[in-house]
Amino acid sequence: MKNLLFIGDVVGKIGCDFLVSKLNSIKKSYNIDITIVNAENSAQGNGITPKSANILLNAGADILTTGNHAFRRKEAYDLFEYKSYCIIRPANYPEGSAPGKGFCIFDMGAYSIAVINLMGTAFMDSLDNPFTKIDEILENIETPNIFLDFHAEATSEKKAMGHYLTGKVSGVFGTHTHVQTTDEIILENHTAYITDAGMTGVEHSCLGVEIKPVVDRFRFHMPVRFQEASGDCFLCGIFVQFDEKTGKSHKIERIIIR
Repeated sequence: MKNLLFIGDVVGKIGCDFLVSKLNSIKKSYNIDITIVNAENSAQGNGITPKSANILLNAGADILTTGNHAFRRKEAYDLFEYKSYCIIRPANYPEGSAPGKGFCIFDMGAYSIAVINLMGTAFMDSLDNPFTKIDEILENIETPNIFLDFHAEATSEKKAMGHYLTGKVSGVFGTHTHVQTTDEIILENHTAYITDAGMTGVEHSCLGVEIKPVVDRFRFHMPVRFQEASGDCFLCGIFVQFDEKTGKSHKIERIIIR
């Protein structure tokens, strides 16, 4: 059995700093073999930059996934191109439209792990169909240990993807909405699933940013500038135990560290 840690959207510098302070002890406590972190909001002001990526990788993340803010910062273009072995973007960007890769194969010596990143299309950007894309990707992956970060808005789309991939992949982890759900489950004794892994950042906030500008945006429907919140942080993620020979997950557990 092997142990995987997946950490939900890290928000801003304060989220990065909090992860740095907690990750090593979490990995030791759970005897983690591989760590995946969603980093699409890790830069100050959202997006991902070489600086924020290096903070997370140096802290102990093995693979960074992203989402709809993957290319928010121009510095990210070269980052995805030259670090595609460990930093991936949604695979369902139209062919030839985006630098980097949508999945990577992580060599663990005696076994390997495939990590895939996809973005939903319900209430999101109109990318290629994620269900069609995942079928194309799975045709070319040989390892049975396959984990998907499905960055999507609609819970129904995330649920559908989880059921669609039951028995085909080891895990489907939802991201993007920043609120950890309590529906973690092993589907048909094979696929670890959760609708959203949650976020890592300031807990007393609106998804990691200051509360008042978000409230004003909904009240007055006028443009506002969102600012990263300050205050006490929490780290949200999941622990998965899987059989590296069969790809079957046997345990999924939510993690919240305050």
